[in-house]
Amino acid sequence: MKFLRFLFFLCLIFLVCFFYTGGTELLDTQSFNNVKNQLALILTPSGQQPPTETTPQKIENVSPQISTFDRISRVLFLKRAVNRAINKKDYIPLDQIATPLQEAIIAVEDNRFYSHHGFDMEGIMRATLVNLQYGQIEEGASTITQQLVKNLFLSHERSFGRKAEELLLAIDMELNYSKDEILELYLNTIYFGSDYYGISEASAGYFDKKPDELSLPEAAMLAGLPNAPSLYSPYVNFLMAKKRQFVVLDAMARTGYISDLIAENAKIKPVYLAH
Repeated sequence: MKFLRFLFFLCLIFLVCFFYTGGTELLDTQSFNNVKNQLALILTPSGQQPPTETTPQKIENVSPQISTFDRISRVLFLKRAVNRAINKKDYIPLDQIATPLQEAIIAVEDNRFYSHHGFDMEGIMRATLVNLQYGQIEEGASTITQQLVKNLFLSHERSFGRKAEELLLAIDMELNYSKDEILELYLNTIYFGSDYYGISEASAGYFDKKPDELSLPEAAMLAGLPNAPSLYSPYVNFLMAKKRQFVVLDAMARTGYISDLIAENAKIKPVYLAH
């Protein structure tokens, strides 16, 4: 925990300096492309043209314009910022959310949720190699904690500056909240598709049930939605939602939450939508 606190304050000092000087991206795409083009010139045999690098599409979703003071204040007074960001009207405590849903979310989104400190170094290293190869963020390694702070505070801009801020906020979240509190916040704020935000709206909208009434097949289907809500919503494409449900059930069996037999039985049980 001492190391985590040291890392947090180190990141905080860095980001204060970074944003104060007007930084928006730690390593921009053009810098990567320049390096790759130079390497191509060096490695290409004489008489041959090096491969050209196409210009990536401009990112439409940019970070909201907030001041450096607001960014720092959000980190220093995180709980106050979280309380302002969440919808208290439909907020459901974790003990009123079906256990299979909690387990399904962890199994498919972040199976090392209870062992990391807000970020997964193994996943980060893997994603970093991929992103360095492409010169931009192509693969994520976001934990549940990182997804939570992104949903609460950040845009979906694919820049290294935003990822750095996300990492700092995730560490801060782990220092201020327990794992169960983080999971509870995540389930109450995540988008489940079909205009349903949070588990209260999703369980009622899809199955006309309260979150603690969900069966295993229903929980597995809901847990599969945050990955791509517009694609996997059963109201959009039930077949895709069913295939994703299979992925979730297999993940639950692989991580030991359920047996293979229970997973297979859940796959063939009918799921009835609210409408």
